Amino acid sequence: MHLSAATSASSPASLIEFINLKLAAMGQPICGREEDFATLTLSRSLIASYQEKSRLLVKHLSPVDLAIDTFLRDYLGAELAGPAPLIPVDTLTLDHAGIARVLSLPPGGDRFESPLLKSYRTFNGVLHNPDKDRRTTEGVFHVTEEGLPIPADKKAVPKATFAALLRAALWQPADIMRLPFTAGQPKEAFTWVSLLLRPIVVPEIPGVTKQKRMEIRFFAPGGLCANLDFVESIFGNGGDPFLPENDARLDTDHWSGQTGCVILAPHLTTLRKKDLGLPHVSQATDRQKRDGMCWARDDERYNDGGAFKITCRDNRGVVVTLIADTYFGYCKKEVKTQISFAANLYGQAEEEHAGGAIAFPAYDLGEDFQLSQFFPVVNHTFAELVQRHGARLDVQPDGHAVDRTYPDIIYVPEDAAFNLQGQAITWTHQGAPRTLRLLPAKTYVLPSGYKVEMVKPPTVLRWRLTGTTAEGTFCHKPCTVSGGGKSEISKSIADAMIGGPVFVEDIHA
Repeated sequence: MHLSAATSASSPASLIEFINLKLAAMGQPICGREEDFATLTLSRSLIASYQEKSRLLVKHLSPVDLAIDTFLRDYLGAELAGPAPLIPVDTLTLDHAGIARVLSLPPGGDRFESPLLKSYRTFNGVLHNPDKDRRTTEGVFHVTEEGLPIPADKKAVPKATFAALLRAALWQPADIMRLPFTAGQPKEAFTWVSLLLRPIVVPEIPGVTKQKRMEIRFFAPGGLCANLDFVESIFGNGGDPFLPENDARLDTDHWSGQTGCVILAPHLTTLRKKDLGLPHVSQATDRQKRDGMCWARDDERYNDGGAFKITCRDNRGVVVTLIADTYFGYCKKEVKTQISFAANLYGQAEEEHAGGAIAFPAYDLGEDFQLSQFFPVVNHTFAELVQRHGARLDVQPDGHAVDRTYPDIIYVPEDAAFNLQGQAITWTHQGAPRTLRLLPAKTYVLPSGYKVEMVKPPTVLRWRLTGTTAEGTFCHKPCTVSGGGKSEISKSIADAMIGGPVFVEDIHA
């Protein structure tokens, strides 16, 4: 399974020609003139043959798409109307890393603007500025009924309403489908863009378990291919979903067994509750009234016209989410949410809402330090250190050693005494006193693993000695809600500590 079908040698020019080849094979307009692309001109008969085969196989879905479509048909059942596929078909597949970024701007221009997104070419890449650049969590998360239990802080949505939203998501307005790559051409391309992701659910532990990945299909209207550029830059590219080597079902050793799908559909915020099958307030349940899943006026919009994402999932391991917003963060967060879903179903794996750190206590040692002053029993010796780790040390004649990989790490004997005023480290070796100059940007390690450094805090004028213990404390949060402090537990608190004088008017008060 290849996470990126592209090579680092793929130049913008070759990607442009490759994209034009894919557009021509889809029957879409290309960027520029056909005669300017030799490969395209020579491949015209091959493209015609491919188009005819695609027409005959129009209902043939890739393995991952078939799994999603089958799940939706089974889950929604009587709420469906007609045999048409329940996910976008005939999409421009981003099977090479970097295609999404090239698609997000016209090759001959440095900007693309639409009501939903503004993109600009910069010296070091592209700048995408969607019309929604921040998120809100109030009333955003909706879950379809009759699947897994719905938490009390989420909005419960009837299956018929999800089915109506899904049908509407597959019919995007033309202005959203316009591909930036061909913007400004006499004929412009209007198409769906799709991406296959294979994010890690279970990291590999050598000798214990193999790496496990889930599969996620991402669909976006052509005008929002920048969203897929953002997602791809974080989670990588899973290649062409039609190729056997990218089919998770054929690699059971490394597939977690879960499948996800995300469809971007920002126009869903314009739909009316009444048209989506929600009941009148007089016929609504208490929870529907609480969640706003009913209407009193004909013109009431779903979710009051605000951004939302609605998900449909059960314990079979397939999850489908519609995102009615352009905020890039929702795309990233939804992938992380689906990874959590997969981890919970797979078991023996941490969900994303977990965090941890190994904390090593550090102390201000003042201007003088010797380990025996703090710990009466110093039972680790420099001789033992050399015996155990001699292969990674350059032992010096005066009785200290330098790390061969990291020369800024200095190993000193157990009786080493540090003096900041004299900027010296002293000890006894072979009956004679030895001295080493104490320098900043060096880490001095005693045989016990205790580290001593010469540092100057940014808010304090004087230098000082700091010591860090060799054994840390493992802090772990196995599970908590959003805002519960998963990431904070692994962040340094150094920037939260302010140095400076303190005035106390009455110290005895």
